[in-house]
Amino acid sequence: MPDPTAKVTVDAGGRRLAVSSLDKILFPATETTKGEVLHYYARIAPVLLPHLAGRPVTRVRFPHGVQGLSFFEKNLPSGAPTWLPRVTLDHTSDSITYPLVTGLDGLTYLVNLASLELHVPQWTIGPDGLPGNPDRLVIDLDPGPGAGLQQCSVVALWVRDRLNPLGLDPVPVTSGSKGMQLYAALPGTHSSADMAALAQQLAEELTAEHPDVVVWKMTKSLRPGKVLLDWSQNVAAKTTISPYSLRGRAAPWVATPRTWDEVEAGAIAPEALIQMSADEVLDRVDRLGDLAASLLGPAHESGR
Repeated sequence: MPDPTAKVTVDAGGRRLAVSSLDKILFPATETTKGEVLHYYARIAPVLLPHLAGRPVTRVRFPHGVQGLSFFEKNLPSGAPTWLPRVTLDHTSDSITYPLVTGLDGLTYLVNLASLELHVPQWTIGPDGLPGNPDRLVIDLDPGPGAGLQQCSVVALWVRDRLNPLGLDPVPVTSGSKGMQLYAALPGTHSSADMAALAQQLAEELTAEHPDVVVWKMTKSLRPGKVLLDWSQNVAAKTTISPYSLRGRAAPWVATPRTWDEVEAGAIAPEALIQMSADEVLDRVDRLGDLAASLLGPAHESGR
């Protein structure tokens, strides 16, 4: 009988790495194995890696699959290879050494540790090794009980109409969980505090205009049937799920960049916009390229 923990050596971006437990089921509902998760990340790497570039990566690990215990991991594991790029940042109470994922080798190393989710901040590390100003704004739309992607789509259209006059062209991303994020590229001339204040102002104004649909405070009693417009994701210490990351949910859903046509359809009919699986996203990227390429600057805007 084959050993389920046996290691296999693979080529990851020109580096030979040992990966293990490829037959372990990580998503029981779909019987998706660790080997299939590694395959997804290897195939999606060309469009995922630019969204991770220069950003410290916080991982959510699921060593025994999505039905087991999970944990956030910021620090590099003690056995991390010396070739893996890293950055040490001082926080209020301690210093944390984060990985920087620059290639398929680093991505494969982290995913082999059952790091299903990859979370990053809205800023990148500057030449001085410190966080720079944010290069993107994020509006996180989190539906409360009784609300879903249809309500998020309606709110997303209102947010777009507020951001466009400011010269911001947001990209909608269904989160792979319950809701949606809207990202807009920034020139990097304002601080995280400035962007958080802008997002909070927008959230308060939309709540005042649409109190039956939008809420800007996290108070649980206010959230049933409404969409939380979480402005706080722009605070420098916060992270959001990276576009193209898997989520540790019942099925291998993915944080997926969408078109505004899809969001407009989703605002009309709930079945028109649903979370997308890893296989669907791979096919979609083959056909459409990276729909979030505008967040990466002119060199990437072709999306291919």
